Amino acid sequence: MTPFGHRVRELRAQKGVTLTEMAHAIGVSPTYLSALENGKRGQPTWALVQRIIAYFNVIWDEAEDLQRRAAVSRPRVTVDTAGLSPQATELANLMAQEIAHLSPEGAAELLGRLKILRKRA
Repeated sequence: MTPFGHRVRELRAQKGVTLTEMAHAIGVSPTYLSALENGKRGQPTWALVQRIIAYFNVIWDEAEDLQRRAAVSRPRVTVDTAGLSPQATELANLMAQEIAHLSPEGAAELLGRLKILRKRA
C-alpha cells in the first residue's frame, strides 16, 4: 500500500463511502481505485488527485498532505546510483533486498532517521 492509497482508504472509511461509490463519482473504475489504494497502480495524476481532494472537500493542509502523499507514492521505484559514493550504492542495494522483510515499525523508524538526515543536509 502507498501513503496516498492508505490515506484515501482512511478518508473513505471516515466518510462511510464505498469504493464503488467513490470510483464512479471521480470518474474511474472501482478496479482502478482499488489498485490505487492497494499500491498496485502507479502514482496518481495531478488531475486525479485534484478530483479526490474535491470529492472529499478537503482544504489547505489536508489537501497539501494528499498532494505530498501522491508525490511519494510510486510503488515501483528505480534508484540510479551512478556517480554516487560506494556507500550510496550499497545502501540502495541493501534496501532493495531487505525492504520486504522490514516490519512496519522498522520501516517507520528508518524513514524517520532518513528524514532527519535530509533536514541536516
